[in-house]
Amino acid sequence: MTETNGTTDWPGGISALTLFTEDLEETKRFYREVFGLPVTYEDDDSAVFTFGNTLINLLRTTAAHGLIEPADVAGPAAGARMQLTLTVDDVDALCKVLADRGVTLLNGPMDRPWGIRTASFRDPGGHIWEIAR
Repeated sequence: MTETNGTTDWPGGISALTLFTEDLEETKRFYREVFGLPVTYEDDDSAVFTFGNTLINLLRTTAAHGLIEPADVAGPAAGARMQLTLTVDDVDALCKVLADRGVTLLNGPMDRPWGIRTASFRDPGGHIWEIAR
């Protein structure tokens, strides 16, 4: 263990990501149907899904202000500011599964110059997901 500023194991793994969404019900449905995951926890303003060791918390934009103030919550029209990547065995095969689940790809499948094959899509909250091999 290393110690930095009196804290051991800094930085640790990312345990949770909170994604803001205007339409919680639609985004929750998307995660259940596209990723095939059950809701781990939910209340009136959020729904949590477990991706391996990471929790993805979908939070209503109206509830996000209290979490990050005084920072502003950007709307989906502001443009993508991040991409979440999931490693898969076969990008092309998963793209076919995603299409069957009603997902429209933003790009791919394609071979990237840095040696991986990828495809990307957007969830209803505007968050970009990439599958990569």
